[in-house]
Amino acid sequence: MKIHIFGASGSGVTTTGIALAEKLNYKYFDSDEYFWEKSEVPFTIKRNPEERNSKIKLALENSEKWILGGSIFQWGENVFPDFDLVVYLWIPPQIRMERLKKREFERYGNVIYTDPDRIKQFENFMEWAEDYDNNTGIANRNFQAHENWLTSINFPVLKISGDLTLEQRIDLIIEKMESINKKPLR
Repeated sequence: MKIHIFGASGSGVTTTGIALAEKLNYKYFDSDEYFWEKSEVPFTIKRNPEERNSKIKLALENSEKWILGGSIFQWGENVFPDFDLVVYLWIPPQIRMERLKKREFERYGNVIYTDPDRIKQFENFMEWAEDYDNNTGIANRNFQAHENWLTSINFPVLKISGDLTLEQRIDLIIEKMESINKKPLR
């Protein structure tokens, strides 16, 4: 199966995707690995879109069973194969923002509070992330844009809303996969 999982930053996309991939022995692809160039300060240099699309397309074509995590719906036409399942994760904004603050501190430590450049980067990121549920900020990464995309696609969709545990999310996804395949995966 070819599964796409997405949602706002901090909604559990990567955590869910990696855990599900490990459980099912699928390959996991993170869109950030293709969208961003590797750099000393992560997530600061965008990759050329043509190179990005070529790399992700080739990687997916060379895998039979995979999970792709991240918001990719505006990367262009004919980049991705048809998905067998699209999973949308949504959690309440207050919980999501707290998760992001904790994650950013775990990733980078005190530098996000002590270095002027990193403080600004952290503040900009948090402001961008908060804009998601307010439908302000950039048009391609907000709640309404994601909802609009979900109504425009012809793939099975599973929406998971609320502050569920990782195990609950995985169980819901596997249940949906089994209903699509008409056979158990466990």
